[in-house]
Amino acid sequence: MNEKNPNESVRDEQFTIPEKTGETNMEKQAEVTDESVKKETMPENEAAASDEKVPDQEPQVKQETLPENEAGASDKSVPDQERQSSDPVSVDAEGGRDEISHAADNAEGKKVRTRKRVSASGKGKHAEEPVGHDHNNPMQDVDLEDIELPPVDYSGLSKNELVETLELIIDNRPPNEIKDDVERIKSFFHKKIKQESEERRKKFLEEGGKAEDYRVYVDPLEHRVKELLEKFRSKKSDFGKIQEAEKNENLRKKYDIIDRIKDLVNREESINKTFQEFRALQNEWHSIGIVPQNSLKDLWENYHHAVEMFYDYIKINKELRDLDLRKNLEEKVKLCEKAEELMLEPNPVVAFRALQDYHNAWREIGPVPHESKNEIWERFREATAKINKRHHEYFENQKEEQRKNLEAKIALCEKVEELVNEDYKTFKEFDEKAEIVVELQKMWRTIGFAPRKQNNKIYQRFREACDAFFEKKRSFYADSKEIQMNNLQRKTDLCVQAEALQESTDWKPATDALIKLQKEWKEIGPVPRKHSEKIWKRFRKACDHFFARKAEYYSGLDNSYEDNLKAKEAIIEELESFAAGNDVQEAFNRLKDIQKRWTDIGFVPLNRKEEINNRYRNALNKQFDKLKIGEEDKSLLRYRTKLETLKTNPRSVRKLTTERDKFIQKIKQLENDIVLWENNIGFFAKSPSAENMIREVQEKINSAKKTIKTLEEKVRLIDQMGSDD
Repeated sequence: MNEKNPNESVRDEQFTIPEKTGETNMEKQAEVTDESVKKETMPENEAAASDEKVPDQEPQVKQETLPENEAGASDKSVPDQERQSSDPVSVDAEGGRDEISHAADNAEGKKVRTRKRVSASGKGKHAEEPVGHDHNNPMQDVDLEDIELPPVDYSGLSKNELVETLELIIDNRPPNEIKDDVERIKSFFHKKIKQESEERRKKFLEEGGKAEDYRVYVDPLEHRVKELLEKFRSKKSDFGKIQEAEKNENLRKKYDIIDRIKDLVNREESINKTFQEFRALQNEWHSIGIVPQNSLKDLWENYHHAVEMFYDYIKINKELRDLDLRKNLEEKVKLCEKAEELMLEPNPVVAFRALQDYHNAWREIGPVPHESKNEIWERFREATAKINKRHHEYFENQKEEQRKNLEAKIALCEKVEELVNEDYKTFKEFDEKAEIVVELQKMWRTIGFAPRKQNNKIYQRFREACDAFFEKKRSFYADSKEIQMNNLQRKTDLCVQAEALQESTDWKPATDALIKLQKEWKEIGPVPRKHSEKIWKRFRKACDHFFARKAEYYSGLDNSYEDNLKAKEAIIEELESFAAGNDVQEAFNRLKDIQKRWTDIGFVPLNRKEEINNRYRNALNKQFDKLKIGEEDKSLLRYRTKLETLKTNPRSVRKLTTERDKFIQKIKQLENDIVLWENNIGFFAKSPSAENMIREVQEKINSAKKTIKTLEEKVRLIDQMGSDD
């Protein structure tokens, strides 16, 4: 009859993890504080509630089908179809295919052959774009940085230091470089503000203040942070406008260079000087920064067309062209080797991003010898296709895994919400359910991320459900202090009554009275923790003293023990030779009669008690097993035998009382389950699948009712045994 009394303080197991500070940068779980109430506050979003990193989201890159040969790749991520003529070619660093066609010998006075201008809006033969290129995705032209510096640790800074640091980086660094730092500083600042607010409120309540009288303190630094964030947003907006203007200016400059290249064909100066001017224009072209993405295709088409016209004009000799072609081939072979090495890269995202760089480099290189053109292109295209396939499969698998994670998290939310809506009446009930919530929180941490659109929503739902449960628990404990003091007074009264009975020699009435007091004790409920152990020992001492005296009294009645032993041995022999016959019910009644006769026999010598009881129990169980009766009847008969054995033990009263209480509690639980199951049946739709579910629930209900019936019979047997004493 040991009693577990809850502590006056409430242990709330909740998450203590800071808010998300970046998509892939998360702070370590904050340390749990445990004072009079161990409180753990769940973070504002889930990215901060895990030590794992947010998986890379699939870039919005258009996955275009690769052409069968390089010629068909003009509008994709592959370089131009290389010309099949034997015209001399030079390569420029911008990646243009610089081709010329021979004109007839100048000495023979033939005119230079030129080409028509490629339309800026048409899909020209020499248009080039990277594989998977998407005009609507401006991030495709952003260079990948090979090295990422670790983020600065702001967790140790005070509020003032955080504000000073925020102001410093906003005033002295470009907005595009400090986005993550601003978010992280903001997160740490708000976390500290929130922590201080909770501490002030807690102190206010501990000093006797009422929750409704508490007023939230607004830190002046919050206003300063808002001003700095507004300043940052303004600078970021201005920075974007400046960048867009720079891109447009770069576009204008590059078109100006194209026009100047076209003008070179009209010069009458030496070819050598003209070629030097051409190279100078190319170098100037390469020194100019990025241009708007939507103008890139037309820009390259016009540039290549102008270069081709120039090479036709200056008639570079065949030897120089072949040298450039061989050099281009060597560079493209290196790119093929690098692309093939990417197939060994374990991270498909890293491999895909590196491949984009290789395609940009391919476009920059220019044409190769005609006999090697298709072979080298097929090699590069094959590696590209495999890497793109891995990249696509990786994100498909990510989506499926995240979908399953979402389903698992929804189930956890529903379970916690169900616990929130239950009605709890005791500390024990709250403690048991709190442990379940803590286990659900641990399970949550083992589940990966849900799809991005639902990830924060499902996390907020889970966090709010957990917070609601522990807030309900805190309120219950706060309201229960007065109840605990009342329980202490009631248990003190029971101690006085038990102490008045401990010296009684009227064994039967005193036993009944003490058993009744023990039942009342169990029903009263917990008392303040500092009094719990003391009041319990006082009550148990009085009960144990009485039952020890009673056992001593009955143990002295040894005169008839040998006769009782012989009588019980005779019953065992009768059981061992028992013949059931064809009438099961008649045999069943005979066995019950044997049980009653055994019960009526008194004590046996102590040194033979265990042996004789075991022989009797085994013999009786064998006969029950032979009878074709239900499991419930067998269970009750075996339990009756167990009670008869315990009856000979003077210290069994407390054990039986505890067992009876467990049966009563189990019956109540099953009755509640039956009500819940019957209510659930009403919500099921009338469909074939619902009928199966209804049938399964009905089977549970029937089984629970049978169990209740068996338990009630066992309680009756225990009560009957107590009355026989």
